[in-house]
Amino acid sequence: MPSVHSIILEIRAGAGGEEASLFAKDLCRMYSRYADAQGWQKEILDENFSEIGGLKQIVLKITGENVLQKLKNEAGVHRVQRIPATEKAGRIHTSTASVAVLTIPSETEIKINPSEIKMDFYKSSGKGGQNVNKRQTAIRITHLPTGIVVTSQTQRNLEQNRQNALNILRAKLFEKEQIARQNELSEERRNQIGMAQRAEKIRTYNFLQDRVTDHRIKKSFHNIEKIMDGDLEKIIQALEAIK
Repeated sequence: MPSVHSIILEIRAGAGGEEASLFAKDLCRMYSRYADAQGWQKEILDENFSEIGGLKQIVLKITGENVLQKLKNEAGVHRVQRIPATEKAGRIHTSTASVAVLTIPSETEIKINPSEIKMDFYKSSGKGGQNVNKRQTAIRITHLPTGIVVTSQTQRNLEQNRQNALNILRAKLFEKEQIARQNELSEERRNQIGMAQRAEKIRTYNFLQDRVTDHRIKKSFHNIEKIMDGDLEKIIQALEAIK
């Protein structure tokens, strides 16, 4: 039976400098196209651009039928091997980006004590770092007990950015609790449950060989341009069949 969920999808550029930020942008486009094909709703909660228009980080809220079931296995480190558009000598570069898939708990599931957070306000910025809002509507929230820092700047309304940032913080605190619970389980039980850690390299996108390889199921998929255009269903179904 289909179930409607909301998740937070966080993509961060990793190793590889500007090329990593361009890869993060490509992953964002890939997931956005896939979400559109599924009829899901998307909302950008936060984004941080690199100097050449790539993405250092982007946080999306995605809502729809079976969204958690279909995207939960996307969490981990994604690696790309290609000749960047900025490479003049024709050398192949290897870059990475990390993907986190977080469930959004309710306010009753994760309660945030106002005395345990610090809020900072600033002007939102766009591509190239220029300020896009004259007022301080962007917000940075620091959770003092854990040191977790979240930001939101995509809305022109400060209160909406505050709510978005709190939702991101709840999702990260919920994830932290889940990992802590899992670490208490026996190794055998952890292996049975399985959980994609962000540090785990899960997939390689090799443009020169026109293939995407998922290392968890040791399977490759061809027509990489189509996959990067959002044609993820074969990969997602292959993972669902194994997990």
